[in-house]
Amino acid sequence: MQTLKQNSVLLGFSLLYIALSCYLIWIDQAYLTLAPVGLMAIYFAIFYTEYTFLSLAFLTPLSINIEEYTESFGLFIPTEPILFGLMILLLMQQVQKNQLERYIWRNPIIWAVGFYLFWIFVTSITSTSPVTSFKFLLARLWFIVPLLIFGTRIFINPKNVRRFIWLFITAMCIAVIYTVIVHASYGFGEKEGHWVMWPFFKDHTIYGSTVAFCVPLIFAVYFSKKHALLMQVIIIGMIIIIMTGLYFSYTRAAWLSVILSLIVLAVIKLRIKFSILASIAVLGLTALYFSWDRIQMELERNKYEHTTEEFGEKLQSATNVTTDASNLERLNRWSSAIEMFKDRPVFGFGPGTYAFEYARFQEPENTTIISTNFGDGGNAHSEYLGPLSEMGLLGMLAMLLIVTAIFYKGITLYYAWPDSDPEMKTILLAMIMSLVTYFVHGILNNYLDTDKAAVPIWAFCAAFIALEQYNKHRTLKA
Repeated sequence: MQTLKQNSVLLGFSLLYIALSCYLIWIDQAYLTLAPVGLMAIYFAIFYTEYTFLSLAFLTPLSINIEEYTESFGLFIPTEPILFGLMILLLMQQVQKNQLERYIWRNPIIWAVGFYLFWIFVTSITSTSPVTSFKFLLARLWFIVPLLIFGTRIFINPKNVRRFIWLFITAMCIAVIYTVIVHASYGFGEKEGHWVMWPFFKDHTIYGSTVAFCVPLIFAVYFSKKHALLMQVIIIGMIIIIMTGLYFSYTRAAWLSVILSLIVLAVIKLRIKFSILASIAVLGLTALYFSWDRIQMELERNKYEHTTEEFGEKLQSATNVTTDASNLERLNRWSSAIEMFKDRPVFGFGPGTYAFEYARFQEPENTTIISTNFGDGGNAHSEYLGPLSEMGLLGMLAMLLIVTAIFYKGITLYYAWPDSDPEMKTILLAMIMSLVTYFVHGILNNYLDTDKAAVPIWAFCAAFIALEQYNKHRTLKA
């Protein structure tokens, strides 16, 4: 009798939901029918926080920016609502009871990120557009806070690090397969290669950056331990998919970032001292200074265009600063960012304001066929010069401080990790290499305002913090 009553109530609510959904669709408010999905997400976030967090790894490569459909505001669905919900949940838990372990606050990564967020807040007050800047701050908070704080709780179990990587790579393989199939229907044309990854990725540059990020991870999964034959076949298939995606991304920065990550791999494995690296850097910069005129003459002879489909020629086009419009426009954006910094060197123009301010700082001789007089073409194309123009010198230094803290803690953790656990040690090395691909890419582009870059990068930071604590506890018990 009780079961019959429960079923009747459930049937009643179901019919009510169907009727309400039909009405909402009829009045062109169909998006409101997703409200139950939102309620389910809230339920899972509260009672199954670990699974909700790990789901972000799978959902991120497949998320969609609703800006493409609404033409009003940008929001990555479903990742950003989940992140925002986790941030609110964290604040509610913190008000009720202190949830943050002391070791979190002692980590240099947290200090560097904290200073970065503090400076965003300060420069939002002095911004030429405070509303834009505080929106920028809010977006940074819901990317960084839940990933760093919840991440340190979840990754204290090393198995969750492996799960996160597996989910991220698997979803990325799905995105690559979709992209390659669509691209193949256009004969793998270079022009079509700029947009065939839509709607999962805005263009080939962020797509290439994310694929490059996955390259060290998928190889680490294969080499970290001995797998059964079937699993080996599956992982080799995933390697082929990722490498195919990297090649057909037609993204020069992505290719070069993978190459540079291999150099960092050699430096770490050979344990080359920082003093030696610094000496090599000084000698290299000195040689560059005295040879600059000759190098400039050679660069001017380079006529290779990025539109070529030949792999070798496309790599050579990366140094074409004479006729390649893509390279020239990037130089134009960098020049504008530097000029903006000169105009407001201390506080900058405000976080998120570059796109609204850079137009008047463009020099006529730097503009290209793809430049716009209204300056509505986007950002500074640099993870370092963007903060310089928007938040002054301290803004760029804050970003560099974060990068330094990440690699310092990542590399020292790798060295400290016991050889008796080769699987996790291999994965740690791959995580460092993946971060190298992004932050090298960050010289030429900036994507930390998107979930595609923010989710894996801040999650890896949380993993470094948690795994360091896990390793300390294990050492003390031993």
